[in-house]
Amino acid sequence: MAVRRIEVAFNRRYGAAVALAGAFLAATTLKAAADLKLCNTTASRIGVAIGYQDATGWTTEGWWNIAARTCETLYRGTLSSRFYYVHAIDYDRGGEWAGKSAMCTVDKVFTIRGVQDCLQRGFKSTGFFEVDTQEAKDWTIRLTDPSEGGAKPK
Repeated sequence: MAVRRIEVAFNRRYGAAVALAGAFLAATTLKAAADLKLCNTTASRIGVAIGYQDATGWTTEGWWNIAARTCETLYRGTLSSRFYYVHAIDYDRGGEWAGKSAMCTVDKVFTIRGVQDCLQRGFKSTGFFEVDTQEAKDWTIRLTDPSEGGAKPK
């Protein structure tokens, strides 16, 4: 399978309120969402799994099926960790976005606690790449296609 490069884009939303023209809208206060989002900038459908550490330990979750040229929220709320881990599969043309951080996955929708002894626990050991959110509360990851300026498949 080909390994593809990612483009990580920082997306910080500003302010606790949004002021719009008009007396009615000027009085309305909206809080900014704090989420981890992933944008699929490719022409293919992709499957995505994430890994992260929170107060109770490591968790991996998947699979989000993300259509070509769309974005999905993978983690809702204030980010619980500085580092998140991602593994994605190109359903249409093959290949994957992978890394050296081994975490547990299965082929169907899953939430798995812990990243140790994946095979012994009946899971796959899958390579994830690290995303450093730099302690931001809101972050967007963009997966790119080699034909759109990403790295060439190996």
